Amino acid sequence: MTRLSSEQVLNDNNAADPNSISSLHLTHKALSDVSCLASFNKLEKLDLKFNNLTSLEGLRACVNLKWLSVVENKLESLEGIQGLTKLTVLNAGKNKLKSMDEIGSLTTIRALILNDNEIISICKLDQMKELNTLVLSKNPIRKIGEALKKVKSITKLSLSHCELQGIDTSLSSCVELTELRLAHNDIKCLPEELKHNSKLRNLDLGNNVISKWSEVKVLKSLTNLRNLNLQGNPVAAKEKVTRKIKNALPKLQVFNAKPLDKDTKNEKGHMVDDAHDFSLDNEGQNEDDRLEAADERKSGKKRKKTVDVSEKEVGVQDKENTGHNKDNGDRKKDKLKGSVDPDTENKSTKKKVKKDDKPTALALEENVDRAEKKKKNKKNEKQSECDIIDDGETSFMDLFNIDNIDNLNHGSEKKLQDQVPKNLKPVSSIETLPVKVNSAKMYNTESLSSPVSEIGMGGPSTWDD
Repeated sequence: MTRLSSEQVLNDNNAADPNSISSLHLTHKALSDVSCLASFNKLEKLDLKFNNLTSLEGLRACVNLKWLSVVENKLESLEGIQGLTKLTVLNAGKNKLKSMDEIGSLTTIRALILNDNEIISICKLDQMKELNTLVLSKNPIRKIGEALKKVKSITKLSLSHCELQGIDTSLSSCVELTELRLAHNDIKCLPEELKHNSKLRNLDLGNNVISKWSEVKVLKSLTNLRNLNLQGNPVAAKEKVTRKIKNALPKLQVFNAKPLDKDTKNEKGHMVDDAHDFSLDNEGQNEDDRLEAADERKSGKKRKKTVDVSEKEVGVQDKENTGHNKDNGDRKKDKLKGSVDPDTENKSTKKKVKKDDKPTALALEENVDRAEKKKKNKKNEKQSECDIIDDGETSFMDLFNIDNIDNLNHGSEKKLQDQVPKNLKPVSSIETLPVKVNSAKMYNTESLSSPVSEIGMGGPSTWDD
């Protein structure tokens, strides 16, 4: 049993006053008692992932908490959380919870993540007027019932890997719903009431038991769908039905994890942001491959230019030698000598200078590329440390580390700019040209970390239950 002490917290944070601390990161410490946190009256953000907590009673006095993560502890109940009325984000995934009744009084909750537990039913969430993200995947839930009847604000709902046999009219009031995950259940048919969820853009119904068109015909009412997954259902093997579905959904961009060519671009020819493929787990790796390929093409062009310059110099030298070997009279010799005049020699010198500059510039850009990749790898490592919710739910990982990611982006951009000199130092007595850093590379570096949406604001998601 490991008990947390106030002295330990203050020492670790170089603080003398508990009221000066508003955020604590206490993960992987095997903690079983955190009751000392009652004296930290200003605490707003608390991360207790990967500990041995069996109760949240010790947090009753932390009434100013807005953000709480207790992922992978040993909780069997959320008793003690009722008084945290300012909570907007609660992540209690991967515990042993059998009920979620205790959170019914938390009216300010905007994101509730309770995946990978033993919850068998959804309590009524009528009081949660601001709830927009609910993750209950990987729980033995058999039906939704009337739990969401009055939750009109919800935009993202995940109930994958449960034991649902249908959804009936349970979602008819969720008119703002844009993303719905119902994969790996026993759903046989989509109800006609699903037409009320006309704002749906991403719908995952993979690995259910849907077998014919009449069971999914309501899909034709969901004209805003961009991404639809029916893989693992008998109906997905029927070409006639799949063709009918694609024809009925003019805005569909990804179907059964495959992009549709006709709709991958918008009217202006740009890629559409909303085309999210549920199967793209290695998107970052693919981006690396594209960056490396682009760098190789640019390096190839530079080497080709260098070779061309060398060939031209050799040509000039060959002309000069040929002129000296000919003995057709002083007049022809003078003419040949005139053809290799000082201007030509100056041009040759300039070409040599440019040739010498090329490797230097190329080496510099390679350094910049290495810096870019190093920062990208560092970002990926930061993300992997914050693996919460379901596997691959990247958007939540980013959101649960919004401060760290903002700092990472700022530091990456500043360090990269510091590595690029404004001008190269002169070599010998020949003046060299300033090296221009490719603006496209700078853009890629700055965009390695996409902007992070605020948690609970219904931002884009890349769930993969």
